[in-house]
Amino acid sequence: MRTFKLTLAYDGTYYCGWQLQPGQVTLQGKLEQALATITGESIRVTASGRTDAGVHALGQVVGFESETHLEPPVLKKALNATLPLDMAVVAAELAPEGFHATRHAVRKMYRYTIDDGEVRDVFARQYVWQHKSPLDVEAMQRAAASLVGTHDFSSFESQSSPRENSVRTIYSLRLERLPEPGGPRIFLEVEGNGFLYNMVRAIVGTLVDVGRGAQSEAWPAKVLAAKDRSAAGQTAPAQGLCLVRVDY
Repeated sequence: MRTFKLTLAYDGTYYCGWQLQPGQVTLQGKLEQALATITGESIRVTASGRTDAGVHALGQVVGFESETHLEPPVLKKALNATLPLDMAVVAAELAPEGFHATRHAVRKMYRYTIDDGEVRDVFARQYVWQHKSPLDVEAMQRAAASLVGTHDFSSFESQSSPRENSVRTIYSLRLERLPEPGGPRIFLEVEGNGFLYNMVRAIVGTLVDVGRGAQSEAWPAKVLAAKDRSAAGQTAPAQGLCLVRVDY
C-alpha cells in the first residue's frame, strides 16, 4: 500500500461542491470514480478542505492510499485521460506514510475576483462576482488591515459542523485592481493557516460594503470584535472564489 498526493485544478461551476453527497454530482465523486476505473480499487480520498458548490481550485491537494503499481507520472496521465474536462491533475507524487491532506496542511491561499465594470463581461460570469457599482479598492485595502493577524473569526463563519474554536491566523490580505482582457478586475488574495466555513466569502462581502461606501473603513474591526456572524456583511457569491495553493 502506497500513499499518493495529487494537486488538482477544477472548475466548480457544475458541481455540488467537493464533498460526496448522495444523489449529487461532486468533485470528490468524479475523482474517486476515475481512480476506481484506473486501479480497480474502491478508494476514498481526503482533500485539504471542502470547496462549496461553484467554487474553483488551481491547487487543491488530495491524498489517498492505493495498492496500484502505477508510478505517479503514469497515474497522472491516466487520470487526466479519464476525468471530466473541467478537472485536471496538475501534479502527482508519492507522500510519506500517514500523510493526511486535511490535518497536515499548514497554510492556504485563496483568491477572490470581482468585476465592477460598467458593462459586465458575459464570458466571466462563472468566475467573478459581477458587482453593479464601482468599488473603492484603496478603502477596502485599508479596512482589511484590521483582519490580518491571529483573531477569533466567529463573525465571518457561517454555521457548519462544530469546530474546536474559531481562532485563525491571516498572514496577508491584499486587494489590487489589475487590467484584464474583459476589463479591470479586483483581486483579493488572502493567506492563512486555515479558514472557517465561508470565512473568505464573508470577509469579501464585508469589505465590499466598505468599497461601495455603505460602511466605514473602521467597520470590519468592529465586526471582528463582535464575534457574531450577523454583524458582518453578506457572504459573497461562490463563483468568485478560487483555492490557489495549499502548503504542507
